[in-house]
Amino acid sequence: MMKKILSQSFLLLFAAFTATAQKPLNVGVAGLSHDHVHLLMHQWKKGQVTIAGIAEADAQLVARYKKSYQLPDSLFYPDLNTLLAHKHPDAVLGYNPVAEHINIVEACAPKGIPVMVEKPLATTVAQAEIMAALARKHHIPLLTNFETTWYNTNQYVYDMVKKQDAIGPVRKMVVHDGHEGPREIGCSEDFLRWLTDPVKNGGGALMDFGCYGANLMTWLMDGKAPVAVTAVARHIKPSVYPKVEDDATILLEYPEATGIIEASWNWPFSIKDWEVFGKSGYLHALNPKELQQRNKAEYQSVKVPEAAYTDNITYLAAVLNGTLKPGNDLSSLENNLIVVRILEAARTSVKEGKRVVLK
Repeated sequence: MMKKILSQSFLLLFAAFTATAQKPLNVGVAGLSHDHVHLLMHQWKKGQVTIAGIAEADAQLVARYKKSYQLPDSLFYPDLNTLLAHKHPDAVLGYNPVAEHINIVEACAPKGIPVMVEKPLATTVAQAEIMAALARKHHIPLLTNFETTWYNTNQYVYDMVKKQDAIGPVRKMVVHDGHEGPREIGCSEDFLRWLTDPVKNGGGALMDFGCYGANLMTWLMDGKAPVAVTAVARHIKPSVYPKVEDDATILLEYPEATGIIEASWNWPFSIKDWEVFGKSGYLHALNPKELQQRNKAEYQSVKVPEAAYTDNITYLAAVLNGTLKPGNDLSSLENNLIVVRILEAARTSVKEGKRVVLK
């Protein structure tokens, strides 16, 4: 009888532990003006995450999201500080202008609340360093979410290069990122107002899509910054985007490799791919699922296993429960501080028309 009772007690404890372990994250939402917030809303509708509260001052935005997703009035607060005075979420996710990411960290860090913002981390190195100092002082994760982080192909390119030595030492990396243009593909006016603002977004296509390549290359280069950055920007559609560049090419110099980032709002179609050339071969991640490999003799398609983490919420949960340490991965603070340095150097290079050496 005693063994039976102990066995039943163990099963109850195990069930309670499992339920706790699988409990969805309860997140705060800072802003609704970034169209990527629709992805979070779909995760919420599927029960993959719960929402503690939403901080948004724009009444028409609030009304639109209430109607679209049947969100209750009780979730909404006029600003993040008011939300945090009433709720203590597991983390806060930022869907506001990039220049205002710093405001989220200033509100959350002293309260010990982790933060994940949409890419890039910040518009300037000065902002990024203040954010990093706050995160370190208050011991919170400060993470950045990129769509391309969750591509199975990108994760496997890294494994093939770093763990399998599939193509030898890396010599050249090329990333193409962008689409026909944010207005052309139907981004909301609320998103466009700051995405095309040189202060709130830090620039145009250079910031919006240049950050992806900088992120991937920093990861593959073991968290090392490039030696120098050279960039060229174009204003192909000034009537559509009068304040910011809509096309940019960024050259990153490493001691033994070169990175080329092609970021544009002028592609004939949406594209997010990654080419890596090694001493003995070549890898091309065409999209989230298709990967090609080539040596001197032939091309072949590579069977791509599913990555350990395929979305930001499951990744964030793993970081918060201690099963995963970001290190220098794609979402990490260390990686994204370098991304901001690269983007700022690229803007300087465009403005001054010269190669910028990173200190």
